[in-house]
Order: sequence, then structure tokens, then C-alpha cells
Amino acid sequence: MRRRSLASASPRPGRNARQASAVDPVMTTIGLIGAGHIGSQIARAATAHGHQVVISNSRGPETLTDLVAELGPDARAATPEEAATVGDLVVVTIPLKAISTVPVEPLVGKTVIDTNNYYPQRDGHVDALDDESTTSAELLQAHLVGAHVVKAFNHIQSDHITEHAQPAGSADRRALVVAGDDEAAKATVAAFIDEIGFDVVDLGPLAEGWRIQPDTPGYGPRLTVDSLRAAAEAAQRRG
Repeated sequence: MRRRSLASASPRPGRNARQASAVDPVMTTIGLIGAGHIGSQIARAATAHGHQVVISNSRGPETLTDLVAELGPDARAATPEEAATVGDLVVVTIPLKAISTVPVEPLVGKTVIDTNNYYPQRDGHVDALDDESTTSAELLQAHLVGAHVVKAFNHIQSDHITEHAQPAGSADRRALVVAGDDEAAKATVAAFIDEIGFDVVDLGPLAEGWRIQPDTPGYGPRLTVDSLRAAAEAAQRRG
């Protein structure tokens, strides 16, 4: 299968990545740390668009046999360390309580997508998240020193990653957000999101990722660029 490259662009907030000028680094392998609902759907979308995926979980590669068989020859199972090492773009899609297990050194200098949300009933209470002095993505960034974390895919139901995908330019195309502190990393993620079927709204720095966390207007519903931008602007802090 022909390998795909992702365009690295700098989309303006609320613009689709395809509308910006692009430079083309080679991006062929998506590493996934986590193979749950979101991870498996991102893997399906990536392989459908010609990317290789290396997928991992906490239980070992042997537990991913069925998923790899479904994904086909462009997928293989590995350890989280290997997925982090070989991935050109790496997706961390595990419960917040497990982020301390994400390998650090292999991700230095890489773009890392954080799909996570904070669910106290699952993760236990985290004071800095309860008082909103930080965000879940900023906690991952603090752990992954030297990586470039971008918040994405945390506000879409997992099966909608494939079900709601549409070609660029489609009427009422669904939009997804990105938030991050590195513009080039955000552009890389925005280009990937556009490629697999969605418009992009740039929320700005990683700290603004709270605008799309659970219990905000943009969390969950299918929204276009304009309506997603409005929903993010209407979000209010929990307190």
C-alpha cells in the first residue's frame, strides 16, 4: 500500500488545516499507546488512509491479535516503549491514572496526541484538576518532558471517528479541536485530523483544552467549525 505523508501546516483558529500553506515531512507510522475504544478507532482511520500503525496496551502484544488481524498488513502489535519509539506521530489514549507509565525518552521531540479526559470516578481525585489549576493534557505534558503534547479526540464518541468522517469540503463536515503549545505539532495533528475526515478548530495553547472537557457544550455533539468554536467560547469552568 502506498504510504501517506501528513502536511505540516499552521491553521488559524477555527480554520481547516487544508486551507493553510503546507510543508510535507514524511509521516508514515502512527504509534498508539492504548488500544481501547478511541485507540482502536484511530488505528482503523489511520490504516484506512494508508498509514502504518503500531499499537500497544498494558496487557501485552499477544492480547491484540484480533485487532491487528482486522486492521491488516499495515498494523502490528508492540509494547508501549516500541510504539513510542517507532511512531512518527504517537497517540496516548489511556486512563489519566496511568499516564506515569508512558515512556518519556522515546517521545522527546515528537508530537504526541492526548485523547484523555479526567473522570474522578475512574482516576481518583486529583486536586490540581478538581480546582482547575491545570488540565489533564498539561499533566501529560509535564510528564513527557521534551515532547509536544496536543489535545485532540477527547470530545468525540469513539465509533464516530469512523462513522462521522467526511471528505474535505463536504457540507456540514464535523469539526474537532486541537490545543497545544507548539504550533508545528498542532499543525501536524490538524493535518492528520483533516486527512481522516474532519475539520479543525484550534483552541490555542494546551491550557485552553479545558474548553472541551466533559460537561462543556462542545463535549460530545456533532458540530461544524462555527458551532464548535461557539461552544468552546461558551464553556465555563466547573467552579
